[in-house]
Amino acid sequence: MKKYKVFISHSWKYVNDLNKLRNLLEQRGYFNVEFTEVPPDCKINSSNAYYIKKRLKEKIKSSDVVLGIAGMYASYSDWMNWELSTAISEGKKVIGVVPHGAQRVSTIVAGYSNDIVRWNTESIVRAIRKNS
Repeated sequence: MKKYKVFISHSWKYVNDLNKLRNLLEQRGYFNVEFTEVPPDCKINSSNAYYIKKRLKEKIKSSDVVLGIAGMYASYSDWMNWELSTAISEGKKVIGVVPHGAQRVSTIVAGYSNDIVRWNTESIVRAIRKNS
């Protein structure tokens, strides 16, 4: 069974969305996933933006696909904008995932996305398989 390498672009201030999305995908039967983003408990120990971007770019390049959590907060995150832009420049497909219950979608995430899906396990898995 194929293992999908997924980078999730997220906002550090809204880490619950990241954790919920990871759990959703990890608990899906017959779907093998490895996450390549930097989770809050494994921060890149540097304040040097160049170094951080270099490390993140390596992680994005090693991914099959990039998920962008499309909450409105993404429109105000310079880091998410950079991650999604980098994914596109590296030839990675971007899937926007609209958080559960959200009515509006970040224009930043929508602008970079090849696909936008609602917060539904099957929709997300189908989009990952299609775009990998």
